[in-house]
Amino acid sequence: MPLAGGIIQHGYQCGMLWGATLAAGAQAYRRFGKGPQAEARSIIAGQRLVESFHGLNNNTNCLEITGIDNSSSTIQMFTYFLIKGGTIGCFRMAAKYAPAAFREINCAMSEEHAEAPAAPASCSALLAQKMGVSDMHAVMAAGLAGGIGLSGGACGALGAALWITGLNILKQGARKLDYKSPSTFDIIDRFLKNGGYEFECSKIVGRRFESIEDHAEHVRSGGCANLLDALAAG
Repeated sequence: MPLAGGIIQHGYQCGMLWGATLAAGAQAYRRFGKGPQAEARSIIAGQRLVESFHGLNNNTNCLEITGIDNSSSTIQMFTYFLIKGGTIGCFRMAAKYAPAAFREINCAMSEEHAEAPAAPASCSALLAQKMGVSDMHAVMAAGLAGGIGLSGGACGALGAALWITGLNILKQGARKLDYKSPSTFDIIDRFLKNGGYEFECSKIVGRRFESIEDHAEHVRSGGCANLLDALAAG
């Protein structure tokens, strides 16, 4: 839920893309277990999912697709969702993207790929481990690395932190997630203070990662360590 609208309606990558990438990670864990090979497969799937989503919708960001974000007025929200039928449009997008995502995930799991890098292969998987989740959930988060599949968009570690925090809230007995819960805004506040008040991975790091090994080396050398520690601290 917190990933809807491109991270609480900030307009970044569509929530469908975040969800599809988490699903890809679940499949990677089923096929390869834990560790860098599974993490690498999750990232490869994320890359394919980003390309597929962009091909279907001409963009990956919610703002560019819908024209609204958290700065939009109530009237603009009302106009898009009720008068222009935005809700129905999003349902149609999901129905169209789901089978495409399913194919991309299966291809990413079955194709031959180069040897996996040394651990850790993914910043978002490393964060998940720091937050104490299961091996499966760590691999599920892996594909979010580098702004989902190394695409440079909104930080995958932030997305992973929001998702894991939501899981923990549900485990504590909540029936549903509050879209604007204090814990969600606390995570975003800590993230922005330690990420130079930028959301996008490419702006925080100063570049886009060229490969999985390039990203893995960045993580192993301590890149984004302060940011990951700040996100895990909650």
